[in-house]
Amino acid sequence: MAESAETNSCTSFARQTWTVSAVLLNMVAQGMVMSFPSVMLPGLKVDTVIKTDAEMMSWLASVVGLATFPGFLISAFLMEQWGRKTTHALVIVPGILGWLLIYFATNVTTLMAARILSGISAGASVILGAVVIGEYTSPQHRGMFLNLKTAVNYVGNTLVHLVGHYYPWRTVAIFALVHHIIAFGIVCTWPESPAWLATKCKFDQSEKSWMWLRGNDSESRIEFDSMITTQKQSLSKVSEKPNLKTHLMNFLQKFTKKDFMKPLLIIFFAEMLKEACGRHVFPAYALQIMDDITGDKSKSFYYTLSIDLITTLSATFSSALVRVVKRRTLLFVTGGASLAILTGICVYLYLTAIDVISKDRAWLPVSMFMLYFVLTNLGCTVIPLALLGEVFPVAHRGAGSAMSGLILGSFLLICLKITPAMLISVKVHGTFTIYGVAMATCLVALYFILPETKDRTLQEIEDYFNHGRFVSDEKDCDDKDENTKMLS
Repeated sequence: MAESAETNSCTSFARQTWTVSAVLLNMVAQGMVMSFPSVMLPGLKVDTVIKTDAEMMSWLASVVGLATFPGFLISAFLMEQWGRKTTHALVIVPGILGWLLIYFATNVTTLMAARILSGISAGASVILGAVVIGEYTSPQHRGMFLNLKTAVNYVGNTLVHLVGHYYPWRTVAIFALVHHIIAFGIVCTWPESPAWLATKCKFDQSEKSWMWLRGNDSESRIEFDSMITTQKQSLSKVSEKPNLKTHLMNFLQKFTKKDFMKPLLIIFFAEMLKEACGRHVFPAYALQIMDDITGDKSKSFYYTLSIDLITTLSATFSSALVRVVKRRTLLFVTGGASLAILTGICVYLYLTAIDVISKDRAWLPVSMFMLYFVLTNLGCTVIPLALLGEVFPVAHRGAGSAMSGLILGSFLLICLKITPAMLISVKVHGTFTIYGVAMATCLVALYFILPETKDRTLQEIEDYFNHGRFVSDEKDCDDKDENTKMLS
């Protein structure tokens, strides 16, 4: 019997891994989208076919942030109407077209269109991917998979810097294209999300999908029954099929509900924290930042690649660490330590800028940056993305995804657009001082509003935002008290 349970567990884990692999491949390509300016912009400066200027190049870099807005909204709408599987397959298509256009581009207009298409796909898949992982995987594996989603994003960053160093920037587009094509093929093999099927009253199909993904052991069965009971209660309150006006009213009413606003506030500060850590700023402008720190262009690539590899490894290690360490502990310990190191970096670079200390020891700030990115990628950049797949109740998941996308896209656009100007006006030390202040603000806010979600089912997290506490903990306490009374 124990052997059968173990076999069932291994099978369900393998099926969850296969499903998540499509999300991870998509995130590799998304990482390549974000870091692509680091090889495209230098290439355009010497390109004899495509003529551009500094202003246009800044838009080619940052327009991805703007393009994520329609991506977020499209995926949020389609995932509620057509399901997670169909939507995930559809949002890959703009990415495929975008990379093909980049490869064949002969003018700036085509490049801009390609970057917009890539941004739509990146925006649509980043939150949808978190929702898929949240709904398709068990609580024991969910944190690991959500953290891996961020780790493989760094793999995309590394691939761009590595391949772009040895090959033309157009060739990098082909490497990204391959990831999208393989991901599309894997998505076609998925079952539909059990949670989404339950919201559409397709309970038999939901059960079949659930058992394929999660197995049929007692723990899985209890979680499934809890989800179905909650959905049936929610559906029983719906008296008629909603029209457009009703949809709009329902959406606006969500802003009066604490189980929507509390998660949204958490996502606001979490996403601000992620961008303030340099999550997308550094990959996009890595070579420029390293040039400013070291003053030696010949070594910038090797410093950048070293940081890429270290951050990838640390984010991957976080996927294992999150299985044994609580989310809050990991976030605030690594966040506080990384903030202290960032302060040291900014002070050191400021002192070199005013010639108080020598600039000859470039290895020192680079080493400090490496340690900084190790720490941020253990908590501050991976946990915010993990929260996207955990905190919104299933009834608010579409609207929550849309609003989260708007928040994420806004921070991404602002950071990518203003960073080049900041690097010129206030240099690296001033830029990261501003980001450090934002980091500190977010960590303080999250300390007071972020619950511990490790090993909690999505239903337990939903109950927390409704009741302000984990109901299951109270039941456990009541059961223990009852047992104590019986024994006495």
